[in-house]
Amino acid sequence: MRKILLTLWLSLGPGLASATTVDTAAVPAARKNFVNNPVAIVIHGGAGTIRREKLDAATEAAYRSKLTEAVTAGHDVLKAGGSSREAVIAAIVVMEDSDLFNAGHGAVLNHEGDAELDASIMVGSDLAAGAVAGVRHIRNPIMLADRVMTHSRHVMLIGSGAEEFAVEQGFEKVPNEYFKTERRQEQLQRLKEKDQVSLSEADDKFGTVGAVALDIHGVIAAGTSTGGMTNKRYGRVGDSPIIAAGTYADDNCGISATGHGEYFIRAAVAHDICARARYQGVSLAEAGEAVVNGRLVEMGADGGVIGLNAEGNIIMPFNSAGMYRASVDPDGKLMTGIFSDEGE
Repeated sequence: MRKILLTLWLSLGPGLASATTVDTAAVPAARKNFVNNPVAIVIHGGAGTIRREKLDAATEAAYRSKLTEAVTAGHDVLKAGGSSREAVIAAIVVMEDSDLFNAGHGAVLNHEGDAELDASIMVGSDLAAGAVAGVRHIRNPIMLADRVMTHSRHVMLIGSGAEEFAVEQGFEKVPNEYFKTERRQEQLQRLKEKDQVSLSEADDKFGTVGAVALDIHGVIAAGTSTGGMTNKRYGRVGDSPIIAAGTYADDNCGISATGHGEYFIRAAVAHDICARARYQGVSLAEAGEAVVNGRLVEMGADGGVIGLNAEGNIIMPFNSAGMYRASVDPDGKLMTGIFSDEGE
């Protein structure tokens, strides 16, 4: 049902492209003839201390199943001729609707026990971008970030203003209770008793979700969605909704990040990787390694990124024990990964 509703939202929403058409005005001139460009998509569901001995077989299977569902949802859009933007939204919505991740339903809770959600999306062909932060009543923040991009003059809207805009755009508000799960409430209580802040889950996983896609026209889009830190205070916002930090896309590179947001903001991680690939002439893989396993490690930051370039080359570097990830490459090969010793 959610898949049907998403298709209707994308195809019938005011001013939005349908799932089978692309706005060719936004396609780079050099690629307008590439209507049969190989498509690709890569997603993540968070990085951190994810070890086999800490993940029972049933939980591991649940994560792999949901990652497969999400990446397949996005890839189905691409195979049907849909845009990379639509594919990113389709994949992220699956993860926002799952309590396995720190985004949407199942998001971590702030000090007051409420969910505050952040998301962003960017399209590389024209650098269009939209973001929301600190929203509490929007079921799928990635959809609202997309609407900010397509139906406002702004890039980022926050808090009550973002939700006022959402209502004007026809979004239905949901009670904050929708996002809360028993697991997250227990986690918050444990951390409050210890007077600590956690980046995501009890075993130090970063549960932020993201997706990067390449469509048949060679257009790249990237998106990220999160609930932020457990026990966060004072309206804290991390890197996920910040363009260039947690999300970035241009005509040859797309990145979505997951990790310790304060460091990712200061290092402008997503943009830095794309900039290195563009200006240094190195491969996207080299650029990703230099930032994730070089600069971030030097700063003392944990996390990882996913990304791809205009040829559909996929990267998934991380400096933590594991990262929930999945991809479908230009040859149609699907992979899922969790642990650091799984080959790509």
